Amino acid sequence: MSTPSVGHLDRPVDASVDHVLGPQSAPITLVEYGSYACPHCRAANGRIAEIRDRFGDRLRYVFRHLPLSSNELSVQAAELAESAPDDESFWKTHIELMTRSHSLTEEDLDAAATHLSKKHEGSETSRDRAAHKVEADTASAKASGAMVTPTFFINGQRYDGPWDESAFIDAMEGTLGYRVRSAALDFAAWGPSSGVLLLAAVLMALVLSNVGLHASVQAFWETHVGVTIGENTFDLSLHHLVNDGLLTIFFLVVGLEIKREFTVGKLADPKAAALPITGALGGMIVPAILYLLLIPRGDWSGGWGITMATDTAFAIALIVAMGERVPIELRVFLTAAAIVDDIGAILVVALFYSEQISLVYMAAAGGAVITLYALNRARVYTVTPYVLAGFSLWVFVLGSGLHPTLAGVLLALFIPTRPPVNIDVLMTQAKTLIAAEAEREGEVLRHGPSLPTLRVLESIQDRLESPADRLLRIAAARSSYFILPLFALANAGVPFSAAVFEGHGPLMLAIGAGLVLGKPLGIALAAALVVWLGIATKPAEYSWLQLAGAGCLAGIGFTMSIFIAGQAFATSLDVEAATIGILGASTLAALCGFVFLLSAGNQSQSST
Repeated sequence: MSTPSVGHLDRPVDASVDHVLGPQSAPITLVEYGSYACPHCRAANGRIAEIRDRFGDRLRYVFRHLPLSSNELSVQAAELAESAPDDESFWKTHIELMTRSHSLTEEDLDAAATHLSKKHEGSETSRDRAAHKVEADTASAKASGAMVTPTFFINGQRYDGPWDESAFIDAMEGTLGYRVRSAALDFAAWGPSSGVLLLAAVLMALVLSNVGLHASVQAFWETHVGVTIGENTFDLSLHHLVNDGLLTIFFLVVGLEIKREFTVGKLADPKAAALPITGALGGMIVPAILYLLLIPRGDWSGGWGITMATDTAFAIALIVAMGERVPIELRVFLTAAAIVDDIGAILVVALFYSEQISLVYMAAAGGAVITLYALNRARVYTVTPYVLAGFSLWVFVLGSGLHPTLAGVLLALFIPTRPPVNIDVLMTQAKTLIAAEAEREGEVLRHGPSLPTLRVLESIQDRLESPADRLLRIAAARSSYFILPLFALANAGVPFSAAVFEGHGPLMLAIGAGLVLGKPLGIALAAALVVWLGIATKPAEYSWLQLAGAGCLAGIGFTMSIFIAGQAFATSLDVEAATIGILGASTLAALCGFVFLLSAGNQSQSST
């Protein structure tokens, strides 16, 4: 039986096991994981009654136990309720435990016990059965992703929205807005989702370009947009806006991710970091050498950078889709190597594929970098100044002749992190403020938390999350689910015509050799070398065969490879031929990686 994803109910409601109120045929099932010692559960109990009154026979309500580990009475209360001889007695005990006082006490337990017969209360069998039921509910809660009380599931899916009546009823009734939001969150939570979306965009671009719409699509992407101030005009085509503008955000995300991994992540240890870094470098150098060996000097010789790139979204999507066959440590290796690869690719673009350099704009870009450095040194932890300085940096880098996506990497270097927080102190402060506001609920001419309280809560949130983490949280999803698919739509549309294939065989072969052979060879050889030298250590959780499989997946060079092809070649036919070569090589690399990892299974061996 397949394991349910966290956020979905781990087992369906069973009236013979669960405590259920409402008809089995009800279209809405509300499951609550709660605790009798939880004040929020006790407060929600009254809301449950209101919801049942509103929905009537359309609602089936189920209560499952998730006792608070911090309260000794919590488990006792749950087991007491479960020792009831029948459902009617359970619900009477349930209401008694939830409503008798403001917080659970010994007296509440004594009072609830009077509703149960002495014979049943003293039965060892009933106590064992009750304890087993509470343990089963607790295990179910953890398997379903219920970490706090109360946690609600509506028709099997965890409800993560606000608890106010309007939002909760929208979720219960399944309004269009809630269904769209819920479906989007479900899709985003699925590991391979970003890769699937990117693949869909590639296929759409290919279809549009091969059903007689290529000219129209190209004309659309060449539409210019911009602003005019007086006699000065700043405009870019939609194609350049995607490749030079939006892709900068992608590299900002890449920079922030690698910064996090190498400061507080799994690669903070130098020996752990050395393996993916050197693997990535080997996976860039060897493919470029193979390409240059196969391509003579001429118009195509500048395309060596095409073979150096890895498409992070596709590679990670495939390795995640393989599930437990791939150790988590190998995912970390591939992710880190792909991120280092992306940083290397943009540096290659900046150094080797840029236009004529303007010293004036370069000086202005240097001023923007100095501004970012000054903000960082001054410990400015507000995101806005960095975004403004980063936008200025992008404009200046664009004008300098260097590729503007370099601005995203530079900005990521200066977005500050923060020292570790004292979480206990901040949580105590937040709880104190919220409790004080709750005591004033219902006051005349008062509608909610005061402005000073909201400001303090915002400052606590700012302290809990560094500017780098906040920007990564905001930008990462937009990069994966909007920018990269849009890039694919703008760049992957290639018409399959005889003219594209004619005379371009050597180019396609060189690209294929670099991505399919050069990538895994470069990564595996470089990794083996640094392990042999004692510079890095290979985790025992994955084998060298599995590392080679990850190297094959790194040969999926879609996004950056197509991007570099557009910079390297002057004619549209060369770019289109290179794109076809990239698509074919990336597909073959994905198949090779899948076969390698499938054959290796879950076996691993110690590093030698």
